[in-house]
Amino acid sequence: MEKWPIGVFASIDAGLGVKLEVARDLGVPTIQLHAPHASSRTQANADGFLKKIADYGIQLTCVFGGFDGESYADIPTVSRTVGLVPPETRAARTKELKEIADFANLLGCKVVGLHIGFVPHDRSLPLYQEVIAVARDVCDHCAAQGQSLHLETGQETADDLLAFIQDVARPNLFINFDPANMILYGTGEPIAALKKVGRYVRSIHCKDGKWSPEPGKTWGQEVPLGDGDVGMEKYLRTLREIGYDGPLTIEREIPQEPERQKAEIGRAIKLLTELRQKVLA
Repeated sequence: MEKWPIGVFASIDAGLGVKLEVARDLGVPTIQLHAPHASSRTQANADGFLKKIADYGIQLTCVFGGFDGESYADIPTVSRTVGLVPPETRAARTKELKEIADFANLLGCKVVGLHIGFVPHDRSLPLYQEVIAVARDVCDHCAAQGQSLHLETGQETADDLLAFIQDVARPNLFINFDPANMILYGTGEPIAALKKVGRYVRSIHCKDGKWSPEPGKTWGQEVPLGDGDVGMEKYLRTLREIGYDGPLTIEREIPQEPERQKAEIGRAIKLLTELRQKVLA
């Protein structure tokens, strides 16, 4: 496959990401998949899915875990509800994430992605050590199947994310870098962050956003690719600088407006195709 194939974040039944038929219509060669609901994670469905993407000429590059009860309504709600950090849901979600990894394995996919949640900044807290332990547990489950775990950026600064990865100390733990999330959460300038964590970046999102007037307190605004503060040409040039050659996976989180979502992803594909040609020339 060519360097930097275009991709899109897709789903089967979970509501996040575009439908497979939209990915086909847009002509993208790769997708990341939002993990389907538990009832859909069967061998028969895996076989059907693989046949469909083969017919569409699409390659699956990552399966993303997500859980019931997660809410991205605002930053405090994300902190309280998302990922493996909240203690009251951690055991059930850890079990489910392992099942998602098993389903990804049925699909022949060796990458599992995840928003792990707001890892505490204070490394001496018991909660921090608990999250380290659960990350090791999931990494070891993935490693037994030859899989890696990619943590999506956003909730931590680059320095905190580096410290966490080093403390987990597992060779199959990497980063799915989303530059817009750094802006939306107010956790750092994305290009500087990408340079800092670059050696761990194995998958990425192409998404754009604008800073909040109160970064870290209130949400920034997600906008169509090229309309925000990331700087897409600079982003691609930095990806080249760090030696990244995987898919450029577009994520546009407006599933409630499917026609607009498809149109904006189409424009994003055009922009990335032009920038890729320019940056790789």
